[in-house]
Amino acid sequence: MRRLLVPLLFGLLGAGVLIALGAWQMQRLAWKEAVLADIDARLAGAPVDLPAQPDSETDKYLPVAVQGVLSSPELHVLIGTKDLGAGYRLIQRFETDGRMIMVDRGFIPLTSKASAREVGPASLIGNLHWPDEVDGYTPAPDAERGIWFARDVPAMADALGTEPVLLVVRDQLSGPGGEMTALAVDSAAIPNDHLQYAITWFSLAAIWLVMTGYLIWRMTRPGGRETEG
Repeated sequence: MRRLLVPLLFGLLGAGVLIALGAWQMQRLAWKEAVLADIDARLAGAPVDLPAQPDSETDKYLPVAVQGVLSSPELHVLIGTKDLGAGYRLIQRFETDGRMIMVDRGFIPLTSKASAREVGPASLIGNLHWPDEVDGYTPAPDAERGIWFARDVPAMADALGTEPVLLVVRDQLSGPGGEMTALAVDSAAIPNDHLQYAITWFSLAAIWLVMTGYLIWRMTRPGGRETEG
């Protein structure tokens, strides 16, 4: 029996570690679902006036209604969507109450990048957003072609000469039109893979226990290592 002790302890310890990792992912899942529920509640709130000093933490996803003037220049952020394919997010300057902010008006096709855009008075509803899209692998903007590869709010604000404030348009009540499709902020775009991770860890724990049981069975069956000698 002493020969069985080491594989039994190894099997139980390994399964315990894997089960603990699965349980931790279930805790993360509950936390993430609460975060997404809070985001959904904030997105669905009644639009308010643009805050005097928007904060990237407390005002993220805040619904806002603004009236002002769309103007040039504009920026183009390269994206790809499942339904619309490859194209750009159109980022324009927007002057409201003597302030200059940025608005993300949504998707335009690749072929529309060079098209002349109408400017002028507009009434918009959207959500304030500071996307976390830049990492160590994000290419620098292509200044020659005027293409960005992520929405970097501070850098875009410097390029357009605005406040570091981005309003992602949900509805345009009035103002210049064009060949564009609004891409409103949606919590469904936020990754939530914790359930899949938990299933993976629990499955590995089950396989670990089965293999441990098989090993012990091999060692104890007639002709196995346990009966040798």
